[in-house]
Amino acid sequence: MVVYEHQAQYYETDQMGIIHHSNYIRWFESARIWYMEQIGVDYREMEERGIISPVLEVNCVYKSMVHFGDRVEICPRIEKYNGVRLELSYIVKDKLSREVRTIGSSKHCFLNREGKPLSLKKAAPAFDAAFREAAQRQHDADS
Repeated sequence: MVVYEHQAQYYETDQMGIIHHSNYIRWFESARIWYMEQIGVDYREMEERGIISPVLEVNCVYKSMVHFGDRVEICPRIEKYNGVRLELSYIVKDKLSREVRTIGSSKHCFLNREGKPLSLKKAAPAFDAAFREAAQRQHDADS
């Protein structure tokens, strides 16, 4: 299991003293970019090669609150990947109690600079292989 760690910051809180709901989406993005780096897909390099990966959909279910100073672990996971689309899930847990705070997902596609869909298998075979290998490792670990 791959774990991205984040410490909740004061500026992320709302008037109730809990993390504002919008910040979880930012945390998902940070975890996703970090995860991609861990598996060998450098997002900056991808963009330099003219490949972008916009968010098509994002979902977040809040289970319990995170407060300023709490340390959370975010576990990103590839749910589906076909070379043109990528779907990930995220589980946010309190580092100390292990309580699930939030679960979520995001869906992405791959486009060229002109905004047209592209296949990573053709446009960036090494990135495609990295995503496929990571998804396979997850599948094997589940079996």
